[in-house]
Amino acid sequence: MRLTLCAAALALATQASAGGIDMTGQSIGFIFKPGTVAELGFGRVAPSVTGNDAAIFGGGASGNIGSAVILPTFSFKHDFTDKLSAGIIYEQPFGADVTYGATSLAFAGTTAGADTSSLTAILRYKLSDRISVYGGPRWQSAEASFLLTGTLYRDLSGYSATMARDNSVGYVVGAAFEIPEYFIRASLTYNSAIEHSFTTTETSPLPVSVSQVSSTTPQSVNFEFNAGVAPNTFVFGGARWVEWSALQFAPPVLSGFSTNKLVDFDDTVTYRLGVGRRINENWTGLASVIYEPSTSPLTTPLSPVDGFYGLSLGAIYTRDNLQIQANATAMRLGDATPFVPSLGSTVSSFTGNTSVGFGIKVTHTF
Repeated sequence: MRLTLCAAALALATQASAGGIDMTGQSIGFIFKPGTVAELGFGRVAPSVTGNDAAIFGGGASGNIGSAVILPTFSFKHDFTDKLSAGIIYEQPFGADVTYGATSLAFAGTTAGADTSSLTAILRYKLSDRISVYGGPRWQSAEASFLLTGTLYRDLSGYSATMARDNSVGYVVGAAFEIPEYFIRASLTYNSAIEHSFTTTETSPLPVSVSQVSSTTPQSVNFEFNAGVAPNTFVFGGARWVEWSALQFAPPVLSGFSTNKLVDFDDTVTYRLGVGRRINENWTGLASVIYEPSTSPLTTPLSPVDGFYGLSLGAIYTRDNLQIQANATAMRLGDATPFVPSLGSTVSSFTGNTSVGFGIKVTHTF
């Protein structure tokens, strides 16, 4: 029972807590639950990201450029034998929704949106009672759009790009070590990069252009662990590295106008550490902290956040074959000063921002 609770804590802890465009954390903890299991989850993230233009652009307020997002997930897992199991998971791993308000003269009306969905099939094989390996293909669908308006963009103001939905395939592979009698598990998972080729329509002062634009969602490595530390008490956590520097959008017309990048992320490592306490046969309480160090405050105007830290509180209710888990997460987003290389200066400032998330997951064991 405790191992099941540990897996549940890890699975929902990452949901509804993303500080940037990393929405779910791509956990595969469901594959370790015993038996035949179906899970349905929903998360909601509501960021508050506000700033001001630099004085040279009038110092106008950006308004809240972040929008609330809903994150559905579904997974199903089955044990074929005591050594072989398989499962599938649907999630929306990456996304963005940015809109600048009219009071920001530099960026008034600028928008950026990105949406992904993925379906991953995982096969797990136990080499022994303590060691297992797993992996499988990941199908991913993605689309994105941009509209650049405001005085900062000068003659380019009004430029838009629509990257039509594209489907592509990657993979996931990993290994786990367990000591069941002590409720200990550690897993290491590699998520491959996935390359997309988008049919991209650009509208600008030049004639409309349609071309193929390649972009890659980043590879990542997840380390997750849980361990019993006392009767009815366990700890859980992990770290996630993401190669965000590989994520680029370079439509040809825009690239011809400007050398400035639409997105320019640094690689990140996100840490989480939590504790769970089983209160009685039905209820378990959870608490965890999450931290992503600052990499550089000089961001682009479409991603004015640099690191974050936060606290998550939750509970698991278990009765017979049903388990319901809910958690709430509050985060302080790192301050950032968007920078435009062609101008050689910062163009705005974002400080004191926050994000609040809520997640719920229902699990049924057959």
